[in-house]
Amino acid sequence: MTEQHPEFAEEQAFIDHAYVCLEESRTDALKMRELTTTGPGGTFQARFERNAVDEQLVGRLEKLELGDSALVFGRIDRLALDEHGEPTEGIEGFHIGRLAVSDKNREPVVIDWRAPVAEPFYRATGRDPMGLARRRHFIVQGRQLQGIEDELFGEGHLGVGHDEGLGGDDPRAGLRGYSTLLSALERSRSGQLGDIVATIQSEQDEIIRSPQAGVLVVQGGPGTGKTVVALHRAAYLLYTHRFPLEDQGVLVIGPNRVFLRYIERVLPSLGEAGVEQVILADLVPGCGFGGVDSRDAARVKGLKKMAKVIDKAVADRQRPLKEDVVFPYRTGYVRLRAEASRDIVKAARRRFHRHNQARRFVESEIWNAIAATWRGGDADPDDVREQLRGTAEYRMLIERMWPVLTPAQLLHDLFGSKALLKLAAEGTLKDEEYLALHRARNENLDDVKWTTADAPLLDEARFVLGPRLNKLGKIDEKDEIRTYGHIVIDEVQDLTPMALRMVTRRSLNGSMTVVGDIAQATGPHAPNSWDDVLAHLPTRKDPRVVGLSVGYRIPSAIMEIADRVMHVATPGLRSPKSVREGDAPPVITRVSVTDVVRETVSNAINISNAPGAGRLAVICPDDMVDAIAAEFDARGTSYGRAQAAGLDNDISIVPATLVKGLEIDESLVVEPSRIVELDPQGLRLLYVALTRSTRSLTVVHGLDLPAAMA
Repeated sequence: MTEQHPEFAEEQAFIDHAYVCLEESRTDALKMRELTTTGPGGTFQARFERNAVDEQLVGRLEKLELGDSALVFGRIDRLALDEHGEPTEGIEGFHIGRLAVSDKNREPVVIDWRAPVAEPFYRATGRDPMGLARRRHFIVQGRQLQGIEDELFGEGHLGVGHDEGLGGDDPRAGLRGYSTLLSALERSRSGQLGDIVATIQSEQDEIIRSPQAGVLVVQGGPGTGKTVVALHRAAYLLYTHRFPLEDQGVLVIGPNRVFLRYIERVLPSLGEAGVEQVILADLVPGCGFGGVDSRDAARVKGLKKMAKVIDKAVADRQRPLKEDVVFPYRTGYVRLRAEASRDIVKAARRRFHRHNQARRFVESEIWNAIAATWRGGDADPDDVREQLRGTAEYRMLIERMWPVLTPAQLLHDLFGSKALLKLAAEGTLKDEEYLALHRARNENLDDVKWTTADAPLLDEARFVLGPRLNKLGKIDEKDEIRTYGHIVIDEVQDLTPMALRMVTRRSLNGSMTVVGDIAQATGPHAPNSWDDVLAHLPTRKDPRVVGLSVGYRIPSAIMEIADRVMHVATPGLRSPKSVREGDAPPVITRVSVTDVVRETVSNAINISNAPGAGRLAVICPDDMVDAIAAEFDARGTSYGRAQAAGLDNDISIVPATLVKGLEIDESLVVEPSRIVELDPQGLRLLYVALTRSTRSLTVVHGLDLPAAMA
C-alpha cells in the first residue's frame, strides 16, 4: 500500500465525523445524568427511578471511554435488499467499529462489531460472500487513518485477499485483511494485551459467535489468540444476551495476578467494564494467601476425593456426648443425657444438608431434652435456656456438639492435627497422602497464609458448612456463594479436579467458555485429553470442543525449536502453523555456569538497546529471579519484576511459572534445563517459556540443553 487509496481522505473525514458523534453522545448522556440528579427529595419511588437511570447512564459513559483504541476499523458494502429480502442493484455501506455510534438524528454512523449486520465483515469468503460486494479494512492509530485494504467479492474476484497463489496447507490461506493483520501483529507490545476486534479471523469469529449454552472448550496452541477470543466472546454474549447476563454476571478466571493485569484492558476497550476478572483465591473471602505447598501437598489437595475428606471433617465436628452433662437448675439439677445428644445429632444431620444452618435446631432440641429431665418434665424450655445459656458449661457443650465454623477454622484445625486428618481421611486417602497435608497451627487464625491449592478446599468447606445465621436467624448473605450466567476460564488445563469443582459450583446454568492447551499443561494434575477436564465441568448440555489451528503471534523460526520440545513433552499433539516467518532465527548462547547471570543481563541490555527493539522479558527459573535482579541493580539498569509491575517496563524479569498466557516483543530464556528440573511438568513449562515472543528468542545457558532442544 505505497500509493494512497483514492478514498483515503473521504474515509478519514468519516472517521473524524464518527468521533464528533461520539463526543455528542457523551455530552448528551452527561446532560441527561444532570437532569436525573435533583437531590434527595421526592418519594422513594422517584428516587429509585432516578438512581436506576443514573446507573444506566454511568454504564454508558464507561463504555464510551476508548482511550487510544480505534473507534472505526472497517467497512462493508453489501447488495441492498428489497422488502422481500431479495438483492437489488443498489449497494449499501456500513462502517464497523468497537461500539455503536449514532448522529443527532439517531441515524447509525458506526455499527457495533457484535451486531448481526457486522458478521460478514469477519465471516465472508469468496465461496460464501454473504451478500458482500466489498470488505474494507482500515489500518488506524487512534483517530488517524494510515492505510486502507480492500477485498472485492463477486465475479472475477476471489474475495479473500491473501488466498491467491497459496496452497491449501499454507496457514496464510484464507486469512482476512492480511496486510491489516500483519500491521497489528508487528506493532510493538505495550505490556498489556490488546483487543483483536479489528483483525478477528473467521475461525476465531465462529467461536466468538457460537451459541451460549453449555461448555465450550477452545483448544489453542501458543499464539493462536485463544485468550482474546475468549474475552471477545464474553463481550459478544453480553451484547447479544444483555438481559439477563448483565444481572447474572460474567466471571473471568485467570491463572495468576500477572496474567490478570496483562488482560485487564481488553474488555473495557470493547465497552464492557462490568465483568469480574479474578484468580481463584479472590473467590474465597476473609482469607490471606501467600503460602507455598510442597509438591505432594499440592497434588493431594487437588484430588477430587478431597471433597469426601472435607465432608467427613465436618461430620467429625458434629459430636454427640460420651456421657451425661449435669447443670444446676433452680433448687435441683437438669441434664443432657448422652443418648438424647445422639438423637439430636442424628436428627440434625438428617434434616439439614448445611452444617451451620442446623445450629439453631440443635440448640432448640438441647433445651427441650434438658427441660424434660426436670423432675416431672414440667420445666419450660425457654426458662431453661434463659437460665443456662450463659454458663461456661453450656458453651463448652454446644461448641463440642455442633460448633458454628468458618472454612478457615475447619481447615486450620484439620491440617494442624494428624489425628483429625487420619479420622477424616479414613478409607479415602493413603497414609502418606493425608500426612502430606499436615502443617503446624498458627496461634492466630488471621495470620495463616493459605496456598493456591487451599482455595478450592476452603470453598468446598464453605459449601458444606453453609452460611452462618445472624442474630435474627437469617442467612448471612456474604457467606453465600455467588453464581454467574457465564464463566470464562483461561489456562483451564492447569486447574485441578477440586479447582474445577469450585468453578462449576459458581455456574448458574452450565454456560462456560474454557480455553487452554493440553501441551502447555503444567499443573499437578496435568490432563492428557479434554475428557479429563470435562469430567469435572457442568453436564447440562453436551460440551463442544473446538480448535484454533493458526498461530498469529509467534514467528515460525521460533516455533520450530519449540515444537521439538512439544513433541517430546506431549507426543501426538499438533502445534499451530505460524503465519509469520520472523526476521531472525533464535540465538542460543552457551556460557560457563558461573557466568550465566552476568551474561543474561549483558544480553538483555544489548537486546533492549538495539534500534527498534520492543519490550523484553527475561524468562528464568523461579530460583534465579533474585540473582538476575541483583545484577541489573549493580549495573544501574532499569527493569521490573513481573509479580509487581506486570510487563510495564522495557525489561521485565518473569519467573517461568508465571509466564503462561503472556506475550512480549523479545524474550530471553535462561537455563532451560533448570526450568525443566524444577517443575514436575518441566518440558511443558519450557515449551511455554519458548513460545512467548512475537519477534526474537535468545537462550542463555550454562548447563547442557535438554535433549529435546538439541
